[in-house]
Order: sequence, then C-alpha cells, then structure tokens
Amino acid sequence: MDERAPLTPVPSPAPDAGALLGQVARGDEKAFARLYDLVAPRIHGLVRRVLRDSSQAEEVTQEVLVEIWRRAPQYDPGRGSPTAWMFTIAHRRAVDRARSEQAAADRTVRIGIAAVDTPYDSVADEVAVRLERKQVRHCLHQLTDLQRQAVTLAYFQGNTYPQVAEILGTPLPTIKSRMRDGLARLRDCLSAGVTA
Repeated sequence: MDERAPLTPVPSPAPDAGALLGQVARGDEKAFARLYDLVAPRIHGLVRRVLRDSSQAEEVTQEVLVEIWRRAPQYDPGRGSPTAWMFTIAHRRAVDRARSEQAAADRTVRIGIAAVDTPYDSVADEVAVRLERKQVRHCLHQLTDLQRQAVTLAYFQGNTYPQVAEILGTPLPTIKSRMRDGLARLRDCLSAGVTA
C-alpha cells in the first residue's frame, strides 16, 4: 500500500511588479491586467486613507491605474521599487484631489459668507419701487382714455382682451389695436425715464 501524501498543487510564484511593469511599458495588456490585479487593492487602500470618501477613492484609483499604464515607459528602476513608484503616483493624485475638494469647499463657504454679509437695503429698495410706480402712473396718464382703461383692465386687473372689450363695450379688434398702441407708448415713456 502506497502511503504517499496526496499531491498538493504547487503555488505559482507571485507576479513580480517590476517585471510586469516592464511588460506594461511595452504595451502588454495582459501584463497590465495582472499588474492591475496585483496592485489595485493596495492602491485603493492608500487612496482611501487620504480621501476618506469611497466613491472619490474609486475614481482616483482608476485615474492612477490609467496613469500607470500611460507612464510605465517612464519608470526608472534606479530611482526606487516599482511599487514605491506606483504608490507615489497614487498618493500625489489623492492629495491633489483632496486639495481640490477642500478648495471647492472653501470657495463655497466664502461665497456663502459673502452672501450673508451683504446687507439688504430695504429702504433703497422701497424708494426704487416707489419711483417706478410714480413713473408708471405718469406714463399711464400720457395714454388716451381708451388705451389707459384697456391697459389697466388687462395688465393690472388680469382681464383677457375679450373681457376688456366686453367691459368697455368696444369691439375686440379696436381693443387689440389700442392695447398695442398704448403698450408701445408706455414702453417709450418708461424707457425715457420721465417722471412728473
């Protein structure tokens, strides 16, 4: 009876990030897929610690991996390990995103503070409204009686043109032409800025 131990599969050697990065530098997509599987979780963990927001960390992780694909030919083994090079890219990208988000938040706060600190001058606003009313009244008095009555009934009392014609006992085409002429005269008078 053979009492040998059962055969266990021999684990394949862990992929070497440096070798994979060299293959990626030559455009090997399969090597990039293996490199991705090897480093993506660790890069994501680093980025997540900097950003704290999982959706932003996922975005930045993807940006970092795309940058690794593009910049792989620039990797210099004499300046450090491949993982240190990739983690440096990841850390810089995460810090840049954090700074950008902080700057945007600071801008929002500054704009909000400026809006709150801007005093509302109710007196000036009331004066402007009164001047506008005075000018509108002055310009309305420049119209003929029929024009003034038609404009007042339609625009200040909310009646339709047929209702205005019925109230004034005037044919609808006449009301329409008087309204058109009256509104043109009002526009001219108001744009001239004449007040009584």
